[in-house]
Amino acid sequence: MTDKDLARARQYSLWLARQADNGLLDETWLLPRLARPLDADDFSGFADWQSPDESDLARSLRRLRRHVLAQVMVRDLGGAADLDEVCGTVTRLADFAVNAAERFAHAALAARYGEPYGHFSRAPQRLSVVAMGKAGGFELNVSSDIDLIFIYPENGETDGKRRIGNQEFFTKVGKKIIALLDDVTEDGQVFRVDMRLRPDGDSGALVCSEAALEQYLATQGREWERYAWCKARVVTPHANGLRDLVRPFVFRKYLDYNAYEAMRDLHRQIAAEAHKRGAENNIKIGTGGIREVEFVAQIFQMIRGGQNRALQLKGTRETLNCLAEHGILPEQTVAELSAAYRFLRDTEHRLQYWDDAQTQILPDAPVQRAALARSMGFADDEAFAQALDDHRQRVHAVFAEILDTPERRDDAAHALDGLWRGADDDGADTAAALRQAGYADVDDLAGRLRRLKAGSRYRRLSTHAQPRFDAVVPRLLEAAARCPQPERTAARLLDFLEAVSRRSAYLAFLRQYPAALAQLAQLMSQSAWLADYLQRHPILLDELLSAQLMAPLDWTALANELARQLAACEDTESMMDTLRHFQHAQTFRLAVQDLAGLYSVERISDELSQLADTVLAAALPEVWRRIAKIHRPDPQFAVIGYGKLGGKELGYASDLDLVYLYDDPHPEAAENYAKLARRLNTCLSGSTGAGTLYELDLRLRPNGESGFLVHSTAAFARYQRENAWTWEHQALSRARFVCGAADVAAQFDALRSEILTQNRDQTKLKQDIAQMRDKIAATHPPHGHDIKYARGGIIDVEFIVQYGILAHARAHPELLDNKGNIALLARMAQNGVLPAQSARAAAEAYRRYRQRQHAASLHDHAAIVVDDDLRRDYAAVCQLWAQVFDKK
Repeated sequence: MTDKDLARARQYSLWLARQADNGLLDETWLLPRLARPLDADDFSGFADWQSPDESDLARSLRRLRRHVLAQVMVRDLGGAADLDEVCGTVTRLADFAVNAAERFAHAALAARYGEPYGHFSRAPQRLSVVAMGKAGGFELNVSSDIDLIFIYPENGETDGKRRIGNQEFFTKVGKKIIALLDDVTEDGQVFRVDMRLRPDGDSGALVCSEAALEQYLATQGREWERYAWCKARVVTPHANGLRDLVRPFVFRKYLDYNAYEAMRDLHRQIAAEAHKRGAENNIKIGTGGIREVEFVAQIFQMIRGGQNRALQLKGTRETLNCLAEHGILPEQTVAELSAAYRFLRDTEHRLQYWDDAQTQILPDAPVQRAALARSMGFADDEAFAQALDDHRQRVHAVFAEILDTPERRDDAAHALDGLWRGADDDGADTAAALRQAGYADVDDLAGRLRRLKAGSRYRRLSTHAQPRFDAVVPRLLEAAARCPQPERTAARLLDFLEAVSRRSAYLAFLRQYPAALAQLAQLMSQSAWLADYLQRHPILLDELLSAQLMAPLDWTALANELARQLAACEDTESMMDTLRHFQHAQTFRLAVQDLAGLYSVERISDELSQLADTVLAAALPEVWRRIAKIHRPDPQFAVIGYGKLGGKELGYASDLDLVYLYDDPHPEAAENYAKLARRLNTCLSGSTGAGTLYELDLRLRPNGESGFLVHSTAAFARYQRENAWTWEHQALSRARFVCGAADVAAQFDALRSEILTQNRDQTKLKQDIAQMRDKIAATHPPHGHDIKYARGGIIDVEFIVQYGILAHARAHPELLDNKGNIALLARMAQNGVLPAQSARAAAEAYRRYRQRQHAASLHDHAAIVVDDDLRRDYAAVCQLWAQVFDKK
């Protein structure tokens, strides 16, 4: 860029023209820097920042600001700079100026009073300057003020001859910083400084200690202050402990749907003020303006940021992109909001370029309107106004959809409003209203509503929660009435509502999203298991809003996302909670898709097994790196899955049968891997505030409950070769490597093949397996309704397959593949190991057994009934059993 670009930019800025005409711009500095973005060296090399003269510093800062603004303006108006460059350059200028002012102020006052020291830590103290709002989010506009808060670590006093307390010392530092930046001199102003976001605002102390800030946020912090602190960024080198102190206040541990009402209140206040000022031409606070885009981004940060740390961002556009990446907002919506935000911010800058004024109001003067349109790339004001209006309409449509009050409901819902208000009055009126809404058997439900309204749990609800509860009950009854068996559905929904009523955020969610409540009712109408699961994990309500709810699960992408979330965890508790949130969310997604008929029973078991594999693979390295004094960065350790996990036949409530192996000659290996196994068990089966992951069964390890928790591969091999019982080799036939070191996996696979292909006495093998089946029958009598233990049931099929592997894998190594019982029966039929017709019949029986089990657990099917179809399946398996084990 050249001086021609400078001349072109003048037509869009009276300010720039004045600076140039009055000789206030050093073109030898400015012109060479028009070709590139400014960097830190440009700021530091502009003047002698070490001068002890306060007036010199003030003058240099103002001259620097003038030249930076001119450089940004010319590059932006010439099309060389994008929005990120403009905002980033101005924000970095603010950071530089704040730091220069803080260094000077601290040094000047320390020379007079001595260095400040903490009373408890005895450590030297420095001021933390916190940038709020756009300064915190690297989004400063070119004529912006800067919102700052001054925090010092702790009370104490200085060590000089004229000692003063730290509060007084840092107050003096703060005042001097403000004067250096905010005072208007003959050289102008650096930045207007706004301190009103500090605790207690204008009436509060100019500076406060970290302890005072923590106390204030915990006891007096208001909802709007959470939004303010969301963008907070410490711009001085002395961050102290502010980040960890503020985070729990801004980002709640649970999904915080209370944020909707708080954001609505804040927006109403801003809109009322905008209306007073006739601000429809204000592109910041008017309808469809910059503030509405920011609100859309921040509402989801407030709701979900505590659960998803990826959302703990500062900038508006990066937050919007994150919302799209996580499926929280559709990509098209984010693209429209981002484009509108860029257009609005570009317009805002051009309004401010005109005369270096902090304004977002569209001009009335025709000359300025025409110049604004041309600077935005439009031929005339009419074309620009149309484009602006299109963007604002799209922004407001999204904003209204997200933040508007819930939709109106039909007359039946209004009748149910009256029903709930009068639930503790005449029972006849309640019953009549329920019948009108579509309920048939109303007496029990009417009684339940009366008891609920009169009960202590309802009456103890907070002043915030009770109105929400009152608003949700009629909607809940309306949603249940539209489901099959509405009385049962309503009972489950009321159970859920009572369970979550202590957390008003869940009530806010149900009130905000009628469509999600309707979907919740449909799910609970289909599955008692899912109703109970949601009652235990109500945080899963949020999944009902996910665009990914019905999409196929991409396990590679999910594993990568889980790894990113775990990398952000700073302690063991948050790591365990993250694993639980992930596992619960994917289990819920699978259950919803399963209820929609998207999976066969074999496929859903594969998916649930893959989920367990993903969780185990993520947990193992996280647990290892948290063990003190580990002897190697990556453990030579493997998790082996047995049983349903090994056979990839997990159900929703299955436990995990695990065995732990290692191969490591280091002298500390055994101790460290035993510690790893214990902590991994705790990580997987322990209960936290987020619930549990899995129940574990470790009894299939060598020597069972009396054996070591973890074994070397050599010891495991020796046991399998010399000491294992036949039933343990049966169990090994379903075992597989799940996660861990590849070398250990290879040793296990080789050993498994060796053991399963041993040359065996088939007569003795049959006797051992039959005897084990009799032992099981002694402890689990084979009743016909129990398809797992019944004669001809699941256990018999599994034992037949295990016999086939142990007896014939030597001759047919394809039987070693871990393909599940149905596929293995097909292979045994194909290669003649089993009678083909009987094997196929047993495989079909086994498939139907699993379908019945699945339907009884997930769906609301009755307990398994012994009907003719089930008897035929039992007979088919018994026939194959007799053929295999020579039973007449």
